[in-house]
Amino acid sequence: MSREAEEMASFNKLKNVLMLALHWILHRAGATDTCQVTVTQPKFQEADYSMHTAFLTCTFSAFGCSSFPPQVLWFRFLINKHEDLCTPGCIDQQKYKVHLSENNILLQISNLTVDDNAVYICGVAFSDSSSPHSKQTGDGTVLTKAGAEKQHSNRRLGFTFMIITSSLLFLYSATVFTFFLVYKKITSGRKIFQAIAQELQNQRYTEHCQQPEDLEDDTVYQNR
Repeated sequence: MSREAEEMASFNKLKNVLMLALHWILHRAGATDTCQVTVTQPKFQEADYSMHTAFLTCTFSAFGCSSFPPQVLWFRFLINKHEDLCTPGCIDQQKYKVHLSENNILLQISNLTVDDNAVYICGVAFSDSSSPHSKQTGDGTVLTKAGAEKQHSNRRLGFTFMIITSSLLFLYSATVFTFFLVYKKITSGRKIFQAIAQELQNQRYTEHCQQPEDLEDDTVYQNR
């Protein structure tokens, strides 16, 4: 089994544990037993090196649940371990903040660094319901922030690409210009050759036209 498959299997196991923990934390007896919650998250989110704040989105739909706002929880999955970020209170209120607006949830992460690269899981729970579907989590969002090395590498690649493109354009222009000069010389040479040939042809024609007159003069002289 590959390393990626092992990490995915470990992640799925940990997600099930989180679901059980979520039920244990927020399970209370209630009358809304038909409550069903669905949570969706984007699979990936990439933050630029220059970004210092990230907003992770999470949306949910609730059917048959109470009109009271649900409790929102955020977890972070690292390699072979997880961290409770906001359950529902955030462990670090300077770094993490949760914004809830109707069915949209935002997790604000401040002072963003490459150490924040992880899988972030959003959980929604209607604590006044005893339905097993009233407490659900999303599939997680993979947050990645490029480091300085990758940023510089991308810049170098872009600069190299610009140099290669400029060189190809220069070679193309030089080839076209050279071809134009050669073509012009060939055309000029043809014109000169045609002029010489025309001049030779004219001279031959002139000589041919003068030859019968000379013969006529010689014949007259001999008869006399």
